[in-house]
Amino acid sequence: MVNIARINLRVTVEHGDEDKLDQMWRVNVKGPLRLVRAALPHLKAIGTGRVINLASLAGKRVGTNVGYAMTKFALMALMHGIRQEFWSDGIRACAVCPGYVATDMTAHETEAAAPDITQPEDLVEIVETVLRLPNSASLSEILINCRKEGML
Repeated sequence: MVNIARINLRVTVEHGDEDKLDQMWRVNVKGPLRLVRAALPHLKAIGTGRVINLASLAGKRVGTNVGYAMTKFALMALMHGIRQEFWSDGIRACAVCPGYVATDMTAHETEAAAPDITQPEDLVEIVETVLRLPNSASLSEILINCRKEGML
């Protein structure tokens, strides 16, 4: 199961619409949780189930949009919870944490030059690699950035 759904609405500590924050929690956290719950019987049955969620570097460090980062930190907690709870069922969970990716979501960004932004097909290759790994070579997090700045 690979979840790539996410939204990024601006909510800061001082300013921000509560409805926007609630919407991000529904899509970025509750959506993946509900998807995993629906897939669990199938993932358990095969004994080598995989759960991959497209998280974000925002789930590892906070920038100026604290609302988005809060949801991505929660998604990281969900991924680690899945790893702990279902390890003995053969389910492996991985959070793929990119920085800027060339999508509609980042089209307005000015911090990274467009040709240098991570391409969606690069993420596809990474996800394919994680899906092929045996249970004995499990990755919990993959951090991806198109710039040297901002890495942990």
